[in-house]
Amino acid sequence: MTAAALAGLQRHLAEPLADCLARDETGLLCVDVATPLDLEKSLNMPGGNIFHGDLSWPFLDDDEEAFAPAQQQGVAVEGSSRILLAGAGSRRGGGVSGLGGAAAVAALKAMVE
Repeated sequence: MTAAALAGLQRHLAEPLADCLARDETGLLCVDVATPLDLEKSLNMPGGNIFHGDLSWPFLDDDEEAFAPAQQQGVAVEGSSRILLAGAGSRRGGGVSGLGGAAAVAALKAMVE
């Protein structure tokens, strides 16, 4: 599984990926590979999904209405007007980039103005 994953990545790279990876004392690559089921079990992450749910297009569809700032920013939590989703599970994602947090701050500012 590890070899297949690395080969899949390598197809998109100009230089050998394996040359950039650390190796342990026995020469094996220091790479950790986990399936969604592994992540679900070890991290208690629903479905092993690092985004905590299925991704959706970051922009609202033309027929989708957004009445509140949280809906407009993609950080609304269904059934609540006081909780904002600021992490990887927000509509625009952003667990690493921080986009969910930035969108939550923008929504919060609009809510208090």
